Order: sequence, then structure tokens, then C-alpha cells
Amino acid sequence: MLPLKEKDKSIIQKLLTAGCCARCILRFCCISVHAAYRRPHQDTLKELQTFITDTENSKSQDSAAESTEGNNDSHDASVSDAPEEPLSKKAKLDVSAASEEDESRVCGLCLGILQELSDPSRAAKIAEAVKTENYKFDTMVLSVSLPAQLCVREHSCWLHVKKEVREKSAVLDKDDVIQVKEAFKWVMQGLVAKELGGVDVVTKSEFEVGVEFTHPETDADCHFLASTCPDCFKPTKNKQSVFTRMAVVKALEKIPDSKFLKHYPCPPTRPNSSCTAKDVQCLHVSVFVAGRYNKFCRSLPQTPWVIDGERRMESSVEELIAAPILLAFRADGFNFSSSGREDVDVRTLGNGRPFAMELLNPHRSRLSRVEMKRLQETINDSSDKIRVRDLQIVTREAMSRMKEGEEEKTKSYTALVWTQKPIQRADITFIDDIKDLTLDQKTPLRVLHRRALAVRQRVIHSMNARFLDPHHFHLGLKTQAGTYIKEFVHGDFGRTKPNLCQLLQTDTDILELDVESVDVDWPPAIPE
Repeated sequence: MLPLKEKDKSIIQKLLTAGCCARCILRFCCISVHAAYRRPHQDTLKELQTFITDTENSKSQDSAAESTEGNNDSHDASVSDAPEEPLSKKAKLDVSAASEEDESRVCGLCLGILQELSDPSRAAKIAEAVKTENYKFDTMVLSVSLPAQLCVREHSCWLHVKKEVREKSAVLDKDDVIQVKEAFKWVMQGLVAKELGGVDVVTKSEFEVGVEFTHPETDADCHFLASTCPDCFKPTKNKQSVFTRMAVVKALEKIPDSKFLKHYPCPPTRPNSSCTAKDVQCLHVSVFVAGRYNKFCRSLPQTPWVIDGERRMESSVEELIAAPILLAFRADGFNFSSSGREDVDVRTLGNGRPFAMELLNPHRSRLSRVEMKRLQETINDSSDKIRVRDLQIVTREAMSRMKEGEEEKTKSYTALVWTQKPIQRADITFIDDIKDLTLDQKTPLRVLHRRALAVRQRVIHSMNARFLDPHHFHLGLKTQAGTYIKEFVHGDFGRTKPNLCQLLQTDTDILELDVESVDVDWPPAIPE
């Protein structure tokens, strides 16, 4: 039994006559009982018909009783004053006609979305599309994208019943009307869940199944709003049409009822065809994987090295790490980030450099500790140029820890330095005594194409020198993150001051550079 009230009778009558489907009528009667929408469409229509005709018959009987009691002395008067039966019959005929017509025609309000597009066969198609994508998930959320013109039709129907509602002194707010999207979900969520073997369909989940409907036949419904409310429709680069749902809603809030009725029929006309359901879109929220990597090769860039469309190196740290991870999680793509970056000819040793990957639309979102360890071994076995440690799944929030206070972190390096003039061991001992040396570093010439021109202050906290021969020594440095070590050594044509050339009073250059440690305590270490 539908939870209908006496005040709903006039709304039902008007919307049935206007060609609205049974579920749309329930929406305008503000029925929020989910089970009411899950009933077969025709069963609901018959109950609506019965509700109206029973109401009319009850009124007829009450009127007849009152007339008979008031005219007992005159049989002729009784006959002449009795209510006419045609009122009840007319209601039956109108509703019956609407019922028969509704079986074969598309609802002018939901454009068929709450009719055949909400039946079990549609749920089976949605479930089949999900199964084909082969995602691993425990829960899912069903999202629905509807044509913007539904808002126009909804507004038209609202105006159609508003006058009737006010005449009955009833209170009904437009916001109380159940949205098509919500009604569709109430009908379909249980059906889809059943087809997927009982998976929980919830309001918030990491896995989303998107259903989109279009209706080209009525796309022009919105066009009059562009001339009546032009400020609501502004072209954007990312939108194919200016008639977005938000823009249409905004315009409908601004347009006066009288102007709306001049441009659009009330109630809306019934279309010849139902909406078209586009391909089901499945999307899983990103999964984040983090770890630390070592780089042992002096001819391997951190990311793919492409200049003027031409690839310069056959691989990169990013690609060597990403390929096995993408395969394991079956992700569509990824974003790679790290705590700083080393040049192609620089090794990263010690405990490695922290990195993180955002895996886009992963079809698998969880791996056990054993599987993650096996994945780490797969990466390490695939190449002798890199090695990964502490590989783990992290949260999006934890990702920010890698970048937090990045410039306040310290990094340690070892450089092989060449000097133009011959040196002796005693010539470099003073370097060990230098503490917290502040540098002014103008953006290096070699990175000026990708970094803004600026002077950045960086600090070298400590250094130590180890003599090798009259033209070479090893220089150890502990610096503020972001310090350009090569430029400190050779001076970059005076763009870094002070520099090692000035300190030693001879031209110097850097032959080899190794990152010994990146002092970022993230991600957490995993015992071997």
C-alpha cells in the first residue's frame, strides 16, 4: 500500500493527465519510502488509479447520503438533487486512459529513466559491464549523470501542479520533490547488488560505477534559457556544452514564472523516445605506493628524458619502478613524485631517496605484506641500475609528509673534485672547519629553461675534504635540501657565491657526485 494522502489526489490526477509515469508521480507526492519505487511500474500505476477512483466514489456516496436526508419529503427532489455519477466515471475513464497510454509512451518528465531504464534487465547490463572490467572491490557507489533538460521539465511540471496545490491550501515545496537521480538509485541499487552477488551498494565507497543518460531529441529544451538568462551560460574550455546542469539550475532560479511559461510548454510535451544509456564507467579512487630507491647508474635519468620530442635515454628510474607496480595493481596510469631529484649522472646511495606513486584507477587496490615484498623483489630483480626498499601502500594524507618542510631537510653528498692548480693536503684542511656557510645561488644556467630566474639562499652545514692527488680530492657535504652542489663547486660563472673556486683560489670542477643520504624520515622503514 502506497503511503498516499488526500492532498496527493489532485497532483496525481494532473500528472497522470500530463503523461507522467507512476514513479514520477510518487516523486511529486514526496513519497520517500524506497520500497514504493521498487515495485513494478504497472502495479504502482494501478494503485494510483484505484486511489483516485476510490476517493471519488467515497465523495459521491457522502454527497448522496446528505442529499437523501435533506429531501425525505419529496422523492422528485431527492432524484433531482442527487450527485451525478458521471463525475466518478469520468475520473475512472481519465485515469484508465492515462494508464493505457502510459504503457506505450515515454514519460515526459523523466524521459523513460524511471520506466524501462530502471528494470532488472538494465541492472543486469550494468553488472555485466562491471564484471567485464574485473575490478576487485568490497563495496561500490552508484553515480548517475542525467541530461540537463530534465531540470527544465521538472520545473515545468512544478508550475503545472503549483497552482492546484495552492488552491487546496496545501503546503508543498519544490525542494521536497524527490529527485529523479535518487529515485533511480532506490530502484537500481538493490538490483545491481543482487546481480553482483550481494556486494554492498553504499553512499560512499572507493569504487564508483557511473551511469550516464543522454536524450538528443530534447537537447533544445534548454536553449531558450541562453537568451533569457545569458549571464548563466559562459563557455569553458573543459565543457562541450554551455548547458551544464549547474548552469541550467541557476537560470531556472532566476527566470520569472511568467517568462518561463512564454517560452516553454506547461506541462512538458511527451517525447517519442527514451533516454539513451551510455557505456557504464567504472572508477576506483587512487591508491598510493611509497618507498625509497637507490640509483647505481650514472646514465639513468630519474624521469623519461625527452628533448624536442626525441628520447635521449632508453629508460628511467620512474619507469623501472612503475612498470611492475602498474602490473600488480592493474592501474590505468600513475603520477610519480620524490623528495628532490638527482641529475642523470648522479648516483643515489645510502638509504635511498623517498618516492611515492599515485596509481590511477587501479583495478586492484590491496596487496598483502607478502605480496608487497614479492613486488619489491620483482622490481629489484628487473634491473641492476636501481634498488627499492620499504615498499608499502600509504594514504593520500601521508603523501604530504614527503614534501613537508622539504627545504629544511638536509642531504649529504660526496663529490670527486678536480682543481686546475696543483694542491697539497694542507691546502684543503681548512674546508673541514667551515660550518653553516650561506650561499646565494642564482638559478643555474642548466635549469634556467624549467625554473624561474631567482636568487636562492642555501646553507652548507658542514664539509670535509679527503686528499687524493695534486689535482683531485673527495669533498663530503651536508647541506640544506635544494642546494645546487655542482654550481657550488665550479661557481656557474659566478652565479653561486661564495663557491669552491673562490675558497681555493683556483678553478675547480666536479667529476662525480653521489647522494649519500636524504634525511627525510618517510616512509616508515620495513624490517628486511
